[in-house]
Amino acid sequence: MIRLNHVSKLYGEVIGVNDLTIDLPGGAFGVVGPNGSGKTTLINLMTGQLRPTLGQVEVFGSDPWRHRRLLGRIGLCPATDVLYPNVTARQWVTYQVRLHGIEHRQCRELALESLELVGMTANMDRPMGTYSLGMRQRTKIAQAIAHRPDLLILDEPYNGLDPVGRYQMTELLKTWATDGKSLLFASHVLHEIEAITSSFLLIFGGRLLASGTASEIEQILADTPQEVSLFGADAPALIHRLADQPWVESLQLLDNRKELRVSLRDPVALYSRLAEWVNEDGLRIERFQTADGNLTAVFESLLRHHRGET
Repeated sequence: MIRLNHVSKLYGEVIGVNDLTIDLPGGAFGVVGPNGSGKTTLINLMTGQLRPTLGQVEVFGSDPWRHRRLLGRIGLCPATDVLYPNVTARQWVTYQVRLHGIEHRQCRELALESLELVGMTANMDRPMGTYSLGMRQRTKIAQAIAHRPDLLILDEPYNGLDPVGRYQMTELLKTWATDGKSLLFASHVLHEIEAITSSFLLIFGGRLLASGTASEIEQILADTPQEVSLFGADAPALIHRLADQPWVESLQLLDNRKELRVSLRDPVALYSRLAEWVNEDGLRIERFQTADGNLTAVFESLLRHHRGET
């Protein structure tokens, strides 16, 4: 479905993506990375909005930069907002479908179907300038799916959606994937993607750092040096257990003395001992939080691993 062969994109002296080689079959995939990691540049290369500085991009066997008709097989929900305040959702989605060369009457029917799918029927004849951010986001997704593409690409599609909207969008995308349609979903929030697909690409600094299923990614992260915080009234009591361990790089007790921050060379070593220590010493530890809550820390750890620094 998608093939990138040693692709790099430079903006002057700034590297957008760096020597990416990816080969994806049809299916549902998540692209995970912190803001500024290169996700949007990657999407713009796949949709022919950008031309690679180096390397080759193919989608369905064709170069999207050269073959513009390929875009009829792709539905794109970009991260940028919709800025047509005097146009209704029905008008805008109909026009977007018409750009794919579809007959006008069918365009109106497809627009109506897609707006109904995203829950915008009641408001589709209001000017978009009166919409909330969540309503504009629903409208963007409606135009992405209206022409029934073979591949749906979404860049941060949950922006602005309330909890109900997030749930409805998750159900829509899960149905899309289970119906056998292809999906590429970019987000900086891992659990948003995990609700829809178990296949991930982890990107940071324009590099592909890891790829695989959720369990494979979790194992990679578990084997990667990272920082863990332990919370609870008895967190300081763990210092004597951790101080002499060869897999502990540093310990930091924060001002409230209820958070112990541990930098680890081998996170699995802590995970295998923590419950035993808490039980033996009768400690009150409320929770521990890995770097999963801070994607930047995770990706920096993986980047150090790629450089051979760990």
